[in-house]
Amino acid sequence: MASRLRSPLNRRFTTEQVRIVTDSTADIPEELARELGIVVVPLRINFGNQTYRDGIEISKAEFYRRLKNGEQPTTTAVTAAEFEAIYRGLAPAPIVSVHVSSTMSATYGAAVLASRSVTETRVIPFDSHSVTFCTGWLAVVAARAAQSGATVDEVARLVEERIPRLRLVAVLSTLEYARRGGRIGGASAFLGSLLNIKPLITVRDGQVLALEKVRTFGRAVQRLAEIAEEMAPFEYLAVAHAQNEEAALGLTNLLSTRYPREQILTVDLGPTMGTHTGPGVIAFCGVAGAGG
Repeated sequence: MASRLRSPLNRRFTTEQVRIVTDSTADIPEELARELGIVVVPLRINFGNQTYRDGIEISKAEFYRRLKNGEQPTTTAVTAAEFEAIYRGLAPAPIVSVHVSSTMSATYGAAVLASRSVTETRVIPFDSHSVTFCTGWLAVVAARAAQSGATVDEVARLVEERIPRLRLVAVLSTLEYARRGGRIGGASAFLGSLLNIKPLITVRDGQVLALEKVRTFGRAVQRLAEIAEEMAPFEYLAVAHAQNEEAALGLTNLLSTRYPREQILTVDLGPTMGTHTGPGVIAFCGVAGAGG
């Protein structure tokens, strides 16, 4: 695997162009991050005493193989020192730094501390109050605006306006990995397995909330499409999954009846998110239209 950040710091940018930083929980496809010049700072995945940088030192395939084999990973947030080094490396360009909800990780807090230590440039950190490609959408919107020549204040305003409009609903294939990670009690996991219940969850203001329970995974995918329709219209929309391409395609087909198919991105969940969801999870991540 490569030993550097997925968005190299040595790409040619003007000193005035706003730079966008995010973390690996955003699950931005590598090619898209490279195209937009987004710097993705990795969290760390820990298997026992072995530590890997998410997306750099462990592949998704290897991670999920080990997860399915019964190994239980943990995750470690990005440190303030790591962010400070990144920010200084990007200076004197102004920076907008967008991160996973502070209720789920210490990463945003580390970004805030680092931003206060860097005097070489202006750094504006954001708590997305969400996770996975909802955070990713904020970084993508910011990067596209930066490429078009927007100022740091204009980019920051675009991000700030969209945070309340983030929409994420997911269905877990199994409750086992959430149970392993201590997210739910063992009794709840047993009940879900016994009844073949597929829980639909959402994220609101940084909190993971139960939405409803569905008996089969196929019906759960249908419900995702129905809920997305209730939340429409969307400015941006993506389907995210962890080793479940068939279900992702099915959800994309359902969503494309109301939203242009060529504009629906497909996103693979990386190790950080996979630690807490396990394989099989599927979700839609969107930015509701203004007033939505």
